[in-house]
Amino acid sequence: MRIATWNVNSLKARQEKVDWWLERAAPDVLLMQETKLADSEAPVMAFQMAGYQLVHHGEGRWNGVAAAVRAGLAIDEVVTNFGDGPVRSSAAGAAALEEEDFDPSDEARMLALRVIDPAAPGPGPAASAVRLVSLYAPNGRVVGSPFYAGKLRWFERARRWLEAARSRDEALVIGGDLNIAPADVDVWDPRAAHGGTHVSEPERAAFRALLEWGLHDTYRERNPTLRGRFTWWDYRAGNFHKNFGMRIDHLLTTDAVAARVVAIEVDREARKGKPIPSDHAPLVLDLDEPGRPFDPGWDDAAARILGRGGLAPG
Repeated sequence: MRIATWNVNSLKARQEKVDWWLERAAPDVLLMQETKLADSEAPVMAFQMAGYQLVHHGEGRWNGVAAAVRAGLAIDEVVTNFGDGPVRSSAAGAAALEEEDFDPSDEARMLALRVIDPAAPGPGPAASAVRLVSLYAPNGRVVGSPFYAGKLRWFERARRWLEAARSRDEALVIGGDLNIAPADVDVWDPRAAHGGTHVSEPERAAFRALLEWGLHDTYRERNPTLRGRFTWWDYRAGNFHKNFGMRIDHLLTTDAVAARVVAIEVDREARKGKPIPSDHAPLVLDLDEPGRPFDPGWDDAAARILGRGGLAPG
């Protein structure tokens, strides 16, 4: 099974890029964040034409999470917003709602579902089931701001949901844009980023709390010393071309899934060219056996990045 996570930065704006990538990488499940759509606007037909079922949890202009699941796989046990009830509407025309009206507990930032492969060998559906969670963590904006405090509260809610509703013994994958670079190795320049959001100690402690519950940071465990392979780069100042980025998108797994991992990679090529890309790149996890081959582009980019005075991956 191939599972990927990708902050698409608006499905309406990136649908053509997403279609291209589904054909390129052929994931069984693509977890998406920042779809920026209401559920009524979700492009179900476009995904069906690409061979996928779409499960979407959105609110309108901001946020939004989704999962594209390959046709033929069964889906059940869908949960949104940690089971806390409906979220607000930020669709055009929503009454007196501005982006500054920030309450992460009332935003479309969490979607969970169980995926079952009916063709997989085993004694029953549970043997072939994987529970998948798409998370879009708040940005936090400025350390010490109400947005930052809300981000930390949101992570506390995610941890409580794990404690109350999930088991460390199940096959569980949490994927998403968590807006945290867990360590200095995950940042292009720790000195430049020091004191900002995404790298502050309280945020990193919130990330560690998820791992302490019983999750593996699959990318870092398989690449303990690898530097410079990020998942996000600011659109401005040529940061992508200089590789000034952060690893803030993650695929965290329980033991049952971690034991099945055969590969995990960031597809840098998806951050390039046309159609206009997201500012994030997909993170791709293969379980049991490798999926469709693709060249993520890191090796070819290294010399160009160095030539621009940037941070070469390696």
